[in-house]
Amino acid sequence: MNIVIWILIFLGTFLFMEFMAWFTHKYVMHGFLWSLHKDHHKKDHDSWFEKNDAFFIFYAIVSMSLFYTGANGFWYGYPLGFGILAYGIAYFLVHDIFIHQRFKLFRNANNWYSKGVRRAHKMHHKHLGKGDGECFGMLFVPFKYFKK
Repeated sequence: MNIVIWILIFLGTFLFMEFMAWFTHKYVMHGFLWSLHKDHHKKDHDSWFEKNDAFFIFYAIVSMSLFYTGANGFWYGYPLGFGILAYGIAYFLVHDIFIHQRFKLFRNANNWYSKGVRRAHKMHHKHLGKGDGECFGMLFVPFKYFKK
């Protein structure tokens, strides 16, 4: 029975992170921490790293902290930490590798889903400023972007 609860907590955490990605992006990244996120929208630097990567580091620290609590008797810390870690890996693969091509992989993916995700992200990035950009998660992209 514990394994079922563990899996449910892991999956729930993974799905909740989609909400957290949307919320953080809309109200934190395009809000009071725009100073860290703006270099992601306007490439005025030569570095491969961006200030925006600080958000990835923040969630990695949260995940590692939950692993620590799991190792110290709070067993819910493991599925929570792994859920955040799994979402972070998925987000990195979709957003940083697939969409922004920080590594030159998945360039030839042209199915309806990949085209929709790219189209939605392009619409978000057409706004270079703090406001006006539509924010959404990685998995639940608005249906209007999926055209044939």
